[in-house]
Amino acid sequence: MPAVRSERHGAEVPARDKKVVLRDRSAVLIRQIHNDDGPLLADAFDRLSPRSRQLRFLRPKHHLTPGELHYFTDIDHHDHEALGALDDADGRGVGVARYVRDVDDPHAAEIAVTVIDDWQGKGLGTALLTRLSERARQEGISRFTALVSPDNVAMTTLLQNMSAKRVGYGPGTEEYEVSLPPREGPAESGHGGQERRPNASPRQKVVSAARARTRP
Repeated sequence: MPAVRSERHGAEVPARDKKVVLRDRSAVLIRQIHNDDGPLLADAFDRLSPRSRQLRFLRPKHHLTPGELHYFTDIDHHDHEALGALDDADGRGVGVARYVRDVDDPHAAEIAVTVIDDWQGKGLGTALLTRLSERARQEGISRFTALVSPDNVAMTTLLQNMSAKRVGYGPGTEEYEVSLPPREGPAESGHGGQERRPNASPRQKVVSAARARTRP
């Protein structure tokens, strides 16, 4: 297992992949998304139903552009983290969970979770969000926010199982907030390579840009 160096603590920590067995006994490998995973994400997107795409992007979505694929895979694993779930049987992507840190509050991050239709209802969303929460705490994040459609029962249930509170709503959306319990012991960083803190783009400085951050 490769090790990466935490710039903030100077210690090497393993970049952990995690095999998870789901409710139906199927297995997935949960790992960080890398910059060469564009084809993997595009393939998974193509297997989403139109409704699942609508719930994820809060609008009709027919394809991912090259720029969107670049955004979804060009990740620093600190301010922007994404974890993919790969089918242990064939290696194809079946789910993604990501957070993007709030540019105005470094302890908060917006999240999004997507599971392809054939893998929904197996506990994969819970597994992804659990691992994402661990990564967020490692990077100093103590609160998640999520902007979801009121029709997205799966995501709403997932958030409520984490004791999320509804803190706002707008046309066709509801906003939730989840407090993450503090980590025990010294903080670790699991991101690879040099830490990069990207400059905030104008879209990230708008309140409604929670949508722009996880939905470019």
